[in-house]
Amino acid sequence: MSNRLAIFDCDGTLVDSQANICMAMEQAFELHGLAAPPREHTRRVVGLSLVEAMHRLLPDADPDQHRALAEDYKRAFSGLRSAGVVHEPLYDGIAETLDALESAGWLLGVATGKSDRGLAFVLEAHGLTDRFVALHTADRHPSKPSPAMLEACMADAGAEPGTSAMIGDTTFDMAMARSANMLAVGVAWGYHDAHELEAAGADVVLDTPAHIAAILKEHG
Repeated sequence: MSNRLAIFDCDGTLVDSQANICMAMEQAFELHGLAAPPREHTRRVVGLSLVEAMHRLLPDADPDQHRALAEDYKRAFSGLRSAGVVHEPLYDGIAETLDALESAGWLLGVATGKSDRGLAFVLEAHGLTDRFVALHTADRHPSKPSPAMLEACMADAGAEPGTSAMIGDTTFDMAMARSANMLAVGVAWGYHDAHELEAAGADVVLDTPAHIAAILKEHG
């Protein structure tokens, strides 16, 4: 029998990291002599791989500049972390939700646009490193909404689409889940609005983490 697998996005789903993301983006654009995008625009691309995010923010720039901006963003974020500025708190109720899912027999995974290093830092900071059986990032896979990260998570966990769910806050997460033929659970506390998640294919959109375990119980 296939294992049951709950796959979470990170930024905007597990942790609230928007302030750090926006600061790093502003520093990267400043290094290139560019006007920083409005923070609302930056929040719209959270979850994509960095090069794809830069393409969305600067569609008329050339690919070399997109790659350079992505590298400078990573350096800016690392600098903020080294300076002790980065703060990525867990959303209220997430820790309890992970406990409830594990108690109910669900395996846990992460599929995120973060880097391997960034994800490792977040999970270690919150004591969650050992909770997840599958960790996949944009460092090793195509950008969302490609289903590649979800397929890798299922392979790691011995799960199948019919016994898996993707939990995320962006339309990219919902489109990725639909591409992988698994349950798409949208969360309304992140960076895209509930109606956008529904339009992107969410099977359900939840207002609080406390509802996740109940929805997956119905599914499983």
